[in-house]
Amino acid sequence: FQELSSQSPDLKIIKNLWCDLKRAVQIMILDSFTTRLLSSCCKMSDLMAEGITIVEDLFKSREPVLEMKAVYFMSPTTKVRNPLFCAKHIKVCKEINISFLPLEAQVFTCDNPGAFKSIYSPQSTERGQTLETLADQLVTLCATLDEYPGVRYKKDSQLDYTKVLAELVDNKLAQHYELDNSGKKKEKTQAQLIIVDRGFDPVSPILHELTYQAMAYDLVPIKNDIYKYKGKDGSEKEALLNESDELWIRLRHLHIAEVTEQIPKLVKEISANKKQPEGKISIGGLKQLMKQMPAFRKQVNHLTLAEDCMNKFQSSVEKLCKAEQDLAVGSDVEGQKVKDPMRTLLPVLLNPHSTHDKIRAVLLYIFSLNGTTEENLTKLIQHVKIEGESEYITNWNLLGPSLFSSRKPPRRDRSQEETYNLSRWTPIIKDVMEDVVENKLDTKDWPHQSECPAAWNGSRAVSARQKHKPSAQEAGSRLIIFVLGGISYSEMRCAYEVTQATKSCEVIIGSSHILTPTSLLEDIRDLSKKPMETFTMVEETSGS
Repeated sequence: FQELSSQSPDLKIIKNLWCDLKRAVQIMILDSFTTRLLSSCCKMSDLMAEGITIVEDLFKSREPVLEMKAVYFMSPTTKVRNPLFCAKHIKVCKEINISFLPLEAQVFTCDNPGAFKSIYSPQSTERGQTLETLADQLVTLCATLDEYPGVRYKKDSQLDYTKVLAELVDNKLAQHYELDNSGKKKEKTQAQLIIVDRGFDPVSPILHELTYQAMAYDLVPIKNDIYKYKGKDGSEKEALLNESDELWIRLRHLHIAEVTEQIPKLVKEISANKKQPEGKISIGGLKQLMKQMPAFRKQVNHLTLAEDCMNKFQSSVEKLCKAEQDLAVGSDVEGQKVKDPMRTLLPVLLNPHSTHDKIRAVLLYIFSLNGTTEENLTKLIQHVKIEGESEYITNWNLLGPSLFSSRKPPRRDRSQEETYNLSRWTPIIKDVMEDVVENKLDTKDWPHQSECPAAWNGSRAVSARQKHKPSAQEAGSRLIIFVLGGISYSEMRCAYEVTQATKSCEVIIGSSHILTPTSLLEDIRDLSKKPMETFTMVEETSGS
């Protein structure tokens, strides 16, 4: 995103404004959203290089610094009501079309976890407004990427949320490019925006994933991308897992078995760089070595995090994975069809796994059958002992796929692909990405809200007249996937895999927010809860 957005017309406005003010400005004022936005794109050192020495919170009281000028970077919300913002105090006012968070190089979010309940809850009164807001945010994404894409959506027989969002986005894109600063009407670019709902693939976000990033966020308590752990001396330590960590970028999509294989290579590399004595070094010795070398401190974090993941895997997850994979894929490791899914499920229910893990297994069982009966569902809920919180399971009906009858989408044949035995499942969104690239996406199930130029032909999207290797901007095709209601880390990984495989089509994936299996289950449970009533307490005084 940093590379692509450097060409964005809106970011050029920021650059021009900055050139005018950078010598005088030493203070930047941010609200909560713009704080997260800047944090996702740059470090404090980057701001300091541009002359910013102080960053302040818009809503906190602070002493005035009259001799300094400031840049206020904030969202246009009703919360901002300050007499300071009147014409006589403002030198320049610019609207910047960026209302999304660039989480990773090919991943964005709308920073709105509450959108899940606003859209899918039957009690919601905010569905329309939430879809409007998401549409506005998607338009700013397209504007930042300088794309005017064709828009398609997954057709659903029960819910029309993706259709509504597709219509909103397409209309707002047309309005945005009618008012382009160049004075010319922008034509459609060779890009596609595909909108799908969360119920489209209920399996991927609840499966135990064994790739490093997905596994870590599922099994280890990581909050706001911060991994906390104890050092050997017992002190509390923190590691930030983001794009600034090159090792994280290299490791995050690898299977945990491959991550652990990297440790000996890492030891050898560090040993060679520091001219340490040859021979084996223990993990403890490696950690001590890294403490003295700032450049390698982040690698200590990953040794510890990988170790945490493996400990969780060996203690309980390994026993679950075979059953989960058999239920999800519909066949065992040898390729034999699972004839009796209940026999696969029962050992999970009879073993002392956590309630959440049992819920995940029960859901995979139901999805493997294309639905179940009410009588069987009641028995399953009793087996898991969640009679008082059966919404963990029953509320999946609110996402579209019925628990009593559902149709599985056709899958691509991946029988010849090499996979780990406990990682045979491929997220359905990867099929969609590959079908779009190869022009195989069925228009009956995936209608066009608007079409991009006929020149789009996926893996051959680059013009034959281009003799040189095209840059990201020249490559001519970009696929943007938006999942309505959260994306999983395994689905994020697919965007990178398809981009790497096709070379000439860049896949960008985003959603209202990023989810983990635990957060999704809790969100599902809460869908049927009524909004909390607000009331005012009146304190009685004596004598009243």
